[in-house]
Order: sequence, then C-alpha cells, then structure tokens
Amino acid sequence: MEEDTSWKGVEHTCDEAIDVDELRVMYCAADSFQQYPRVAHFQTTHLRRQSFYSLPQAHLRLLSSPPFNYLDTLNKVDDCIDSNAELSRAIFKASLTNFNLGVPDERSKAPGALKIPDEWVGCAKNGDVDKARSTLRQFYRDWSSEGGREREVCFGNVLRVVEEEQKKLAGEGERLRVLVPGAGLGRLVFELFLRGCIAEGNEISYHQLLASSYILNCCEREGQYTVHPWVHGFSNHRTRADQFRGYKVPDVHCMTETVRAQQERGVVGEMSMTAADFLCEYAKEENAGAFDVVAAVFFLDTAPNLIRYLDVIYGCLKPGGVLVNFGPLLWHFEGVMPNKSENGGHMKGDGGGGDNDMTGIAEPGNFELTDDEVMELVTKVGFAVESRETGVEAPYIHDTESMLQTVYRASTWVARKPVIKADTS
Repeated sequence: MEEDTSWKGVEHTCDEAIDVDELRVMYCAADSFQQYPRVAHFQTTHLRRQSFYSLPQAHLRLLSSPPFNYLDTLNKVDDCIDSNAELSRAIFKASLTNFNLGVPDERSKAPGALKIPDEWVGCAKNGDVDKARSTLRQFYRDWSSEGGREREVCFGNVLRVVEEEQKKLAGEGERLRVLVPGAGLGRLVFELFLRGCIAEGNEISYHQLLASSYILNCCEREGQYTVHPWVHGFSNHRTRADQFRGYKVPDVHCMTETVRAQQERGVVGEMSMTAADFLCEYAKEENAGAFDVVAAVFFLDTAPNLIRYLDVIYGCLKPGGVLVNFGPLLWHFEGVMPNKSENGGHMKGDGGGGDNDMTGIAEPGNFELTDDEVMELVTKVGFAVESRETGVEAPYIHDTESMLQTVYRASTWVARKPVIKADTS
C-alpha cells in the first residue's frame, strides 16, 4: 500500500520506552504463532494417536479399516494444521520486521534474515498459543468470502450510518473520522478506509495486532492461504469432510482493492491502529472531541465498567457525533476480578483511581447490565438514542454444518452526542 494510507506496525501511545512487561506480551504473541504447528499437532493428533493405540486390538483393527480409516483421518488433520501453519509462520515472520522484534540471524544464509532474540525463544505459554489458534480461526470471519455473511450482519448498520454522516460533511470538504475500538483483525477499519474515512482502529491484543498488520500490508495476493477453522475440534461434525473444510484468505488483496477503490471513487481515506488500553488512550486530552463516529462492534461487553467506556466514548466524540453499537452482552469480566486480568500487566495508564484518573480495564470493580439497562445508562451519560433494534441474529465464527448451532441475538443502536450536553441529573 501507499505510505500515507497504510500501517505496518503500530502507533505506541506512551512517550516512554516500551517496558519489559509489554515486551514480554509482544514476544509471547509473536512466538505463539511460531509455536502453533508444534502445539497443534501435539494436542490435536499426537495425543489422539496415543489414545487410539491404547484400544483393544480388535477395536483398533476395526477403526483402522474402511469406512472409518481413523489413522487416515488424523493424517488429514495434520495436513490441515500444516495449512494453517503457513499463515501463522507468515504472521510471525512479518512481526519481526513490522514490530521491530527481530535481530539478525547470523546462521541464515538469506540476506537480511531475522530471528526472535534468544532470550525470548519459546516464551509463549499454552494460553498464548490458544490465542494464536483462535486468531487463525477468526480469519474465517474477517477475511474469507464465506465469512461475508457474518460481516454484513454486524458491519451493515455501521456502514449505513457512516454513509449518512458522510453526506452531511460532503459540502464542507471534510472526511469523516471514525474510531473502531476493539478492531481485531482490522476488516472494519479497512472497509471504512475504502469508503474515504479517516479510520482509526484500537486494539489491546498483540495477537490481533500482529495478524491484522500482516494481512493488511504484507499478504501478496487474494486467496494466498487456506485456513481450516474447524479442524482442531472433533465434536458435532456430521461428516469428516465437514471437519476438513478450508477457506481461502484473504478474500481481497488489500493493495489491489485500494487501487480499485481509488479508481472507482477517486479517493480513499486514511488508516491507522493504536496499541493501547482503550480507556487510557482515548481519555487523553488530545482525543477530546476528535471523532465523528465511534463504531463499537462486539465491543461494549468487554467493559468491566461500562460507565467508563461510555464516558470515554462521549468525550472523544465531536458534538453531534454518533456512537453506533452492534453486539451481544457476553460480559467478559463476569466472575473475574479485572485487576487480576491478563490485560492488567501492559498498556496501563497512569491514573490514580480517582473519578477522572483511571488504570484502564485493570481498574478494580466491575458489573453487568441487561440490554434495557444499558440503554438507560447510555441516556444517563448524555447520549440521545436515535434508533434501536434487538434480537438481530448474529453468528460468530459459525460452522453452518455443525450439529451444534449457537447464535447471538444481538442489539444494535445509534446514539448521538448532543451539540450541547443535556442535563441528565
């Protein structure tokens, strides 16, 4: 992509150098993509082979023969994991450059070859590799053509509102500034960029940041990889073919799509990503009144304290700006102390815990509300709700052929920040 419209690494938001805790998080994320194939083979097929060979001989012979061919099944699973690993290794390799994590590999004959520093080799734990596996599965949702149905359901209202708001600015010669908190693999940020917006994503997960940076900037062609999102699980498959299904990603080549959009529309927008705790970053004075739209897709229920989220969103919107929400209420911190969370160890703010200072999502205290209560809170913060729809069926990394069907019934609504804040007392 062109230099002024792409991002390859991340905009760090602290003036000070990255501390050791954050370095550890970054290297664990990168290393987890390198470790993915080894761990996936061990957990998914090696242990099953051990269990299989522990069966009585008669049972083993039966299941080794047609129509079961169980050992052949495990071999095919290994092939699917190897296919996933092509993408995971590419993400790892790109992270060494894009995020300045690599050091010269003196053993390699390839010019400019990089490796992870020796002190960080193997630093990823099982939980980190689980996140890498989950991230690979998420490519189905965000970057495959088959995942388009899921994207349309949750992006549709956002894009419609953005189009309406763009029309209001058309005569002023300004471009819409849109913030996407919890931007994940960056597809919504990219779609907004193609539509001429100044789109800023925010993400706290380095697994997501490494992967989105790769797919947006480094991938060489459409359909370069095949991901197999269902291969790690053996339950609720009607057929083995269902378990092995693969999907080409990405469904669009970002540079090619950017050129096409420039030719068709005459202009594209700008795209950036911040790696930060949402609360700490967007409560800063420089972000006050900075955005026309905040697009919260599967995001609000990540809040331990929703009042903090809504206050920060309200503050970073321009007067007359809109919050577009889509998602369920799967409260991420239900039953968990936020200050014990995995996110408490990096990207923290400097607040002291008062009403106006905060330590981000690591701040103590959490609560959960119903959908109706959320809407009441939105108005208490000062927003004017303009539209609301509930019960919207929203699949999420959904295997349509599975014997177990789970779907969210999401809520979507649009709330506007008044030009003059109303008295909510």
